[in-house]
Amino acid sequence: MSEHLLGPVKQVYRWIEASERWVDREAINLYAGTNRQSSAVRRAMQTTLNARPSLGDPGDKYETGLEYSDRIETWTCDRIRTVFSARWVEHRVLSGSMANLYALMATTKPGDTVYAMPSAAAGHATHHQEGAAGLYGLHVENIPLVPGTHLINWPQWQEEVAQLHPRLIILGSSLPLLPVDVAKAREIADAVKAYLMYDAAHVAGLVAAGRFQQPLQQGAHLMTMSTYKTLGGPAGGLVVTNDGDLAQRIHAIAYPGLTANFDMARVAGLGIACHELEVFGQAYADQCLRNAARLAEELVARNIPVWRPDGEHSEQITESHLVAIDASNYGGGTRAARRAEASYVLFSGIPLPIPEVAQDYNGIRLGVQEITRLGMHEAEMAQVADFIDKALNAPERAEKTRREVREFRREFQTVQFGFHVDED
Repeated sequence: MSEHLLGPVKQVYRWIEASERWVDREAINLYAGTNRQSSAVRRAMQTTLNARPSLGDPGDKYETGLEYSDRIETWTCDRIRTVFSARWVEHRVLSGSMANLYALMATTKPGDTVYAMPSAAAGHATHHQEGAAGLYGLHVENIPLVPGTHLINWPQWQEEVAQLHPRLIILGSSLPLLPVDVAKAREIADAVKAYLMYDAAHVAGLVAAGRFQQPLQQGAHLMTMSTYKTLGGPAGGLVVTNDGDLAQRIHAIAYPGLTANFDMARVAGLGIACHELEVFGQAYADQCLRNAARLAEELVARNIPVWRPDGEHSEQITESHLVAIDASNYGGGTRAARRAEASYVLFSGIPLPIPEVAQDYNGIRLGVQEITRLGMHEAEMAQVADFIDKALNAPERAEKTRREVREFRREFQTVQFGFHVDED
């Protein structure tokens, strides 16, 4: 093969290696929508299974030669059912956003009204007009909140629901700092015969470990999620439910509807990730919660304006793996994130319901799931807070901070709370 033809391929590999070196091994990655996978999960995804079609259900495939693929698929579904205490799972979903679309199609029809967390409180785009809900033709109403908080205004909401008779209520957001009262929301939904859905995209790994909250057991009809955030698996989505009628509708949407063939290597990796949560999940989730709480304390000690989801005078900051910062004084969360990138501190902007602040992404969202999986504990949160402080308040020192971050990261390279195999 001539070097001229192979050259572009080698360049792609150089880019891959550069990305892995920077993001995986040198930076402090606090972006909430990511995680590091164990070598066991990665090894499953590097197989030829990802090019083999698999049309249909285990034991009843259109293609032949899938006996062992069927075993993988069945084992993975068993693992998912176990960690989420769910009777039915739809595992073939390509993303968390697609999982939300499946749920919308299974519970509503175009023209119906749905309630969701407002965008200003990090309600996900797929729950709203610009995303899957709007594209599917639904009318979206915002769940009313106590001003300046993430707390639901229950009396106001109950009155609105009684008037508007929504078909679906969506709980969950892109910044789930505190559990929500799912049982109370179910009572409101039942009063108008609405479905209740919980989007666990960011907290799926905590839920699977029996932490944060248990939406299905607390009353949600179905739960959607991403599989690569706290769950620690490959990119994709899931829908789980204990409602048999909903399960049948969701299955028909997936097959023969929107999914058809799918990546079996991803399913294998997902099964291993869920098995890791069976074995290591409680220890992993508990460490995430301790790290987030300590990081919040350390940020407050450095006079960084940590945002409190139930009011500015509250002591409560987080009960999940996430921490939020008011980015009003940093030019907004997105601008702050782009400046901090030069210091090798990675995070994202997020909307916060802060009165009289016009920036769309007026907050900063930090997630500790990846640094926890790399072996960091409470003792390391002081140093992490120092780096965040420098990235936010001393961007002119970015080169020096970057060197300090790279040196700090040398000790934290191995993925914890997972299985390890030879990837060669």
